Amino acid sequence: MKLIIGLGNPGSKYDGTRHNIGFDCVDRCAEEWGIALDQSKFKGVFGKGVVNGEKVFLLKPLTYMNLSGESVRPLMDYYQIPIEDIVVIYDDLDLPAGKIRLRQKGSAGGHNGIKSLISHLGTQEFNRIRVGIDRPRNGETVVNYVLGNYYPEEIESVRESVELVAKAVEAWTTKPFLEVMNQFN
Repeated sequence: MKLIIGLGNPGSKYDGTRHNIGFDCVDRCAEEWGIALDQSKFKGVFGKGVVNGEKVFLLKPLTYMNLSGESVRPLMDYYQIPIEDIVVIYDDLDLPAGKIRLRQKGSAGGHNGIKSLISHLGTQEFNRIRVGIDRPRNGETVVNYVLGNYYPEEIESVRESVELVAKAVEAWTTKPFLEVMNQFN
């Protein structure tokens, strides 16, 4: 059983913003695999399905980014999903827009959603897919930048990264994460 978690903020005002790339990736997986995100519980929306013979959960925490762990931990506990069977998808300022990086562990790197997960999970050792959103330009603050929309010249590379994340997650349903990491990094 695999749990795929996309980090973001709830509400239409955050749709299409850089900070919601995790939600966008989960939505793409749901669309690709025909999984309805129709269950509301554990302070999030989620759906269940089967991909390549593997049972999967797709989760979008609705706690706002900084409290993501409050959604993830209870779902993991209820369904008895071990830490090695989760992957967290989130935005990363340190990667160029459109680039992805898979890792098996690491610090929060200043990302509040990951800080919350580390706190609630009690470890930094969980699978993650970082999706590049690049750094602010033109004197923008980080907050305004991550909660803002993409620049027109970024849209195509971001769309491609969402597709690539969906392929990586699907590969994880049949291969160890380390193998998927080596394939997609």
